[in-house]
Amino acid sequence: MPGDWAIIAEGLVKRYLTYARRGFIRRERRIIEALRGVSFKVNWGEVFGLLGPNGAGKTTTVKILTTLLLPDDGNAWVAGYNVVDEPVRVREQIGVVLNVEKGFFWKLTGRENLRYFGMLRGLRGRDLEDRVDEVGGMLGLDKLGAMDKLYEEFSLGMKARLAIARAMLTDPPVLILDEPTLGLDPHSARGIRSLLVRLARRGKAVLITTHNMFEAELICDRVAIINRGRIAAIGTVAELKRLVTDTVPINIVFTGLAEDGLESLEKLVAERLGTPARISGEDRGYRIRMLAKPGEEDRIIAESISMLSSMGLKVHRVYVEEPSLEDVFIKVTGGET
Repeated sequence: MPGDWAIIAEGLVKRYLTYARRGFIRRERRIIEALRGVSFKVNWGEVFGLLGPNGAGKTTTVKILTTLLLPDDGNAWVAGYNVVDEPVRVREQIGVVLNVEKGFFWKLTGRENLRYFGMLRGLRGRDLEDRVDEVGGMLGLDKLGAMDKLYEEFSLGMKARLAIARAMLTDPPVLILDEPTLGLDPHSARGIRSLLVRLARRGKAVLITTHNMFEAELICDRVAIINRGRIAAIGTVAELKRLVTDTVPINIVFTGLAEDGLESLEKLVAERLGTPARISGEDRGYRIRMLAKPGEEDRIIAESISMLSSMGLKVHRVYVEEPSLEDVFIKVTGGET
């Protein structure tokens, strides 16, 4: 049922009519397919990332989910309400940030801007003042002195915080944010990422679009990679990383082994653990590198440490080489950016 999920996108299709110039006067009519059957679901209580190259369809998807565009085909529900048939009910359930700098009044303070938008959403009197103070504090605008500063004096980080504060005025159960940390300094970006995770842990659904691989890997419970208007891959970060390789490299740095024992140790590890092993010099000692199948990492590490220790060797460091989300992105999009 739609209400069991925070967001459902089902076969979304969107086409645009454009014209390409051919010569000085002649134009050629073209149909651009921005979305070609996009489908995904967002759980309550999770941060869901929509990741993709420029022109992949991220913003078009977000605009359909926020009732700003009508799909040419397919369906979508937000908090159980259909975005086409029940747009007013959908808008009551969402907080939206499409651009952190647009829509505010430059000659009003942060507090006055929030009061204005709060009144547009039906807040009045003490309820309005309390909520303005609450979201201002939640986003750190009070500590920055931004609540009583004119908007025209805001830094980009302050503008981003105010945009999210505006989206949260009515405490909506679903937040949809298009590139919320784009262009922000590291401190501001970290603060916003931390807030989004806290909100999700309180049961809200948070959907973000982002180009930032680090950001997606850091805060998203699940990620959908969109490319050429289609979902190319979807899953947790760990699940997506498995698309890149079917083996997991494990490295153990140790000391105490004589050089003439390298070859025999390689063979012993391969025989006992059932995995290829290669030993090389590192950090005044040696590093043994093994390849484990996904899900076998813990067993390989535990048995390796036990075996090396029983031989009188000292283990100094253990680390697993993981592919990055960027590796996955490049693979499924064919390297497009």
